[in-house]
Amino acid sequence: MEASRPKVPLRSLTLAELRALVAERGLPEYRYRQMARWLWDRGVDSLEEMTDLSKELREELAREYEVGGLSVAACRESSVDGSAKFLFRLPGGGSVESVLMPAPKRITMCISSQVGCTLDCIFCQTGRMGFYRNLAPHEIVGQVVPLWKRIRAVRTRTNIVFMGMGEPLHNVDSVVEACRLLMDPLGYDLGPGRITVSTAGVVPGIRKLAASGLNVRLALSLNATTQSAREMLMPKAAKTPLSALLETAREYARITRNRVTVEYVLMKGVNDSEGDADRLAALLRGGPFKINVIPYNPGASPELERPDRDRVDWFAKRLWPQAPVVTVRWSQGPDIAAACGQLHTEVEGAPRGGRSSSTAGTGTTARKSEPGRDP
Repeated sequence: MEASRPKVPLRSLTLAELRALVAERGLPEYRYRQMARWLWDRGVDSLEEMTDLSKELREELAREYEVGGLSVAACRESSVDGSAKFLFRLPGGGSVESVLMPAPKRITMCISSQVGCTLDCIFCQTGRMGFYRNLAPHEIVGQVVPLWKRIRAVRTRTNIVFMGMGEPLHNVDSVVEACRLLMDPLGYDLGPGRITVSTAGVVPGIRKLAASGLNVRLALSLNATTQSAREMLMPKAAKTPLSALLETAREYARITRNRVTVEYVLMKGVNDSEGDADRLAALLRGGPFKINVIPYNPGASPELERPDRDRVDWFAKRLWPQAPVVTVRWSQGPDIAAACGQLHTEVEGAPRGGRSSSTAGTGTTARKSEPGRDP
């Protein structure tokens, strides 16, 4: 007897492919819109839940298709600030993390773009994993589905940041396609100002993202004010000279007409000196930038420490008003392994094989205090 073919996950289809499926079956156009909304905005788990499709159509589709999605391997909710961190198992192998972060005026989802990462940033837990593979667009947006279901009824401003596991611009084609679905009215209908892509400084990827026409926000994980310091902290990302990297960021800002956020992970005795503050201000002075000072979230490297609050405040005030907009972002979820890669390591264990590598950002989740203004 011939083995039955595995069912195709509907969420693995692009919206264009879903539309073509509906057309090939001779169904009216509105069926495509109904199915798209069920799959993404409403986040159903089965065809049976698509109740405005006839029973006959659901049964017909079920012979070849299933909804598809990511399975939750672990979920931890913070008793401190309401953050929730998810570890998702992927049908294609591996697992990734996502974080849901509530704040008084917005909710932020932090999502991953790779299983592991190709970089070597010493301050990130993901760097202990090695690199396994890129995520497909539906695997990226699939992380949003269960998070969105939690907050859909709240109707609070929702932001999505590519600051989870992986370097997004080493997977730029999938990230661009994922952003298109997030922005589509039949997906999540998010404006470009509500999506941020964080990069350690992949110049070709920055240019490709600029050329995509998406006009999403860009965050640049800088973390050092000299080339030698950046090479120590981010040895692979630092292959591009600082001057060339910042010029590419300026180019992105010119094309998209958006400020570029410069992320600066503050580490005690490493990059928190008066000279560091003055050099950082000088590097960004007069440019289309805003600065996020992020106190280091301990965990990735035992030898690194977070500066105390007074030092963090001093550093930010030293920047302001020399530099453009300055914001201090404190971590959320301290009781749920919220830093990037921590929950993966706790649940899946230490990595076996692979090469040392890391993620584009810090994996920290954020709460804001303002020595300057954040427009």
